[in-house]
Amino acid sequence: MKILNAYIAKQIVVGFILISCSLLAMLWLTQSLRFVEMVTRQGLPVYLFAQMTSLLMPRIFNVLSPIALFVAVFFVYNRLIVDRELVIMQSAGISPWKNARAPLMIGIVLSLFNVYVMNIGIPVAEQKFRELEWQVQNNLTQAVFREGEFTTLRNGLTVFIDKHENDGSVTGIFVSDESKPDLKVTLTAEKGRLFQTDKGSRILFINGVRQEINKQNNKFSMLAFSRYSAEFNSGGGAKQKEQSVREKSFWELINAADDASLTPPEMRKNIVEGHRRILYPFLNLVLAMIACTGLLICNFNRRGQTKIIAIEVICMILVVGTDLALANLAGRFIWFLPLMYLNCILPLLICIYLLLFYNPFYFHRVKRNRDLQYEN
Repeated sequence: MKILNAYIAKQIVVGFILISCSLLAMLWLTQSLRFVEMVTRQGLPVYLFAQMTSLLMPRIFNVLSPIALFVAVFFVYNRLIVDRELVIMQSAGISPWKNARAPLMIGIVLSLFNVYVMNIGIPVAEQKFRELEWQVQNNLTQAVFREGEFTTLRNGLTVFIDKHENDGSVTGIFVSDESKPDLKVTLTAEKGRLFQTDKGSRILFINGVRQEINKQNNKFSMLAFSRYSAEFNSGGGAKQKEQSVREKSFWELINAADDASLTPPEMRKNIVEGHRRILYPFLNLVLAMIACTGLLICNFNRRGQTKIIAIEVICMILVVGTDLALANLAGRFIWFLPLMYLNCILPLLICIYLLLFYNPFYFHRVKRNRDLQYEN
């Protein structure tokens, strides 16, 4: 029996890895399109682009994991039926519950792993991602300007740098500032340096000229300097970014009712997110059991298992869709929260009951004996 479980588990794991990698690659490509503008317009380095997009992977994996496991389990057991392997196992007296041990164990392991991902991996990755995103948008030192190219930032600031030096300074710097509608400022300098202070991003100009044009009265002024410092914030945002729900720890979310700084809608959103960090990972187990239960308890049909396949897919869609709907409703009305637990526990109990107490071969033999008795 251990050999059969290992045989089924190996196929499920291989299928899950292939499906997960394929879905992750497609979603990574779609999500990475958000940062193409940063690469093309702000000169974002490739390594920083790869780092930001890779930090999205834990969140995407957590969403895709239950569906990928459902597809893998469903495919493996359907192939076992087509190849008559499952029929031989059942004819040898192996019960549906024993045949379901492989997806049961994989579902439990993957659920526990996703609990770790949701409560530790995603908060850490989300915090690092938001910090990088905020720094790229609000900190000039993070926007690496390319030599010999004009780089336009979001607030109307255009920067041109002739050459980067080894000590971190730049030579041949030109800055056009049109952040104010009625004022245009142009700065040119032989050398410069980009750095960050507590008040924001600043540029230090050395040996240059500052030209200013007032568009209201067309007044022109010019100033030659040896050293000049100007503050430029590309995002115009606050120095400190706000903490998102995904960045918070599990205990902060569960105890959100004690946080006086949160409004009632924010408090409910935090509480629901805390409970979802425990519930959603166990959808791996629920969907794995749904995928194998129908195929294990149904009678073999040479024409295929079309009805069972349709029922299992519909059940999967209902469980996932109901989970999303109840999560949204619980964010408005907290008394929907127990229904989220019911949506996870009830399908699992039904699958376990069917696997333990519903034996198609037993009912088939009983019906056959009754028919023989009737004929006699």
